[in-house]
Amino acid sequence: MNEIKKISVGEASGILILVLLIMGGGVIGFGLSPQVPVMLAMGTIILWAKLRKFSWASVNLGIKDGIEKGIIPIFIFILIGAMISTWIAAGTIPSLMVLGFKIINVRWFLPSVFVVCTLVGAAVGSAFTVASTVGIAFMGMGVTMGLNPAMIAGAIISGAIFGDKLSPLSETNNLASAVVDTELFEHIKNLLWSTLPAGILTAVLFMFMGHDDSNMSLGRINRTVAILNANFNVSFWAIIPIILVFVCAGLKMPAVPTMLLNVFVTSVMIFIQDPQVPLKQLAEIITNGFVAKTGNATVNTLLSRGGIVSMMPTVALIVLTLSLGGLLVKFGLIKTVMDPLAKHLNSAGKLITAGIFVCIGVNVFVGEQFLSIILPGRAFKQAFNAGGLANNALGRVLEDGGTVINYLVPWGVGGVFLANTLSVPTVQYLPFVFFSLLCPLFSLLSGFTGVGLKRIIDTKTTLVGPNRIKEGQAN
Repeated sequence: MNEIKKISVGEASGILILVLLIMGGGVIGFGLSPQVPVMLAMGTIILWAKLRKFSWASVNLGIKDGIEKGIIPIFIFILIGAMISTWIAAGTIPSLMVLGFKIINVRWFLPSVFVVCTLVGAAVGSAFTVASTVGIAFMGMGVTMGLNPAMIAGAIISGAIFGDKLSPLSETNNLASAVVDTELFEHIKNLLWSTLPAGILTAVLFMFMGHDDSNMSLGRINRTVAILNANFNVSFWAIIPIILVFVCAGLKMPAVPTMLLNVFVTSVMIFIQDPQVPLKQLAEIITNGFVAKTGNATVNTLLSRGGIVSMMPTVALIVLTLSLGGLLVKFGLIKTVMDPLAKHLNSAGKLITAGIFVCIGVNVFVGEQFLSIILPGRAFKQAFNAGGLANNALGRVLEDGGTVINYLVPWGVGGVFLANTLSVPTVQYLPFVFFSLLCPLFSLLSGFTGVGLKRIIDTKTTLVGPNRIKEGQAN
């Protein structure tokens, strides 16, 4: 059902600001779980919609359309919960921790974590996968060393996102390039103008923060390694699930079959390690997570996690957030605000700035990574071209303001998932995710200086930054 009602920019802006105040005030101001503020925001939108005479059918359709876009990510998160618990039970994550303690320089732990997560992220093309596998192992190592969990999470997430942005397997890279109609590898190459300096500066910042000259952590590490060796199957064979992830990535296998295969292979490994394990116990591990019983409270806390049930709060919030986003899109609130803005931008700096902030705004209001690419991409494509900017320029804006920011929104899909997986609230790790904070800044710098900014040939005189492109002038 398609109901068209005229909504003013002022009315739409007022509703969006009210939604932001409800969610931001509830989560950040009062420290509430995000589910309740998002439900209240949904109720506010529905009340407004009924006052504006929208039908219940439109309300239901908006919710349905919103949730539909997140079905695959929701299923992926459920499988990640199962994968985490089986990886711990099979000794994969404990083996990663022991191996990491041996090869990573403890004195430069945070920059080491950032680099390794970048490399793994580039190989598998998924920041979520990096954080939920090697990220958990690094979190356990860092906590053992007595480091701030928020700083460790910042290094893990920054590296995971940086690697994701370098990978042709990344879903968001493929989506952004498709939205702006540009070739994938050209899109990734153009991203380097912002992601590379952001990545280098992030590594430098973690070098200053991650330097540790104390010997106190060495004793804690040795004790933890001894506990892991005594209570888990720490061996080379336990790393097979990690290798399987890379093999599936090389074969370009989608995330769902990759994770299903991984859970199955890891479950077989658990039976091989201990043929006496009852099937019911394995099902319990997959469903409710692994419970460590090592005799050490710290290790027990670190490695008692995972399971399908552990992902249910995340899934619930994602469903609510996607429903809210579906309502905002269905009733045209975001489009009403974006369209006039896109039509009145006449310089590169203004276009880039507006694009970045609209992408951030969609993340804040909708909380969904893909929509933060799709909606601004559709709204700004014509304006960017009319302003003499190539599709690649818009593609980079969508990534720097959309993709990387979603992980910093407490009620966003990425923020909720990472907070649940790494057991660090989004508002705590946010200041340390330097990569996500720096990417928009480098995009803005590019917009106002013209450095790395892709332009197109225009038959008319078009204003771009401080200079005009004359008729027939090439890039």
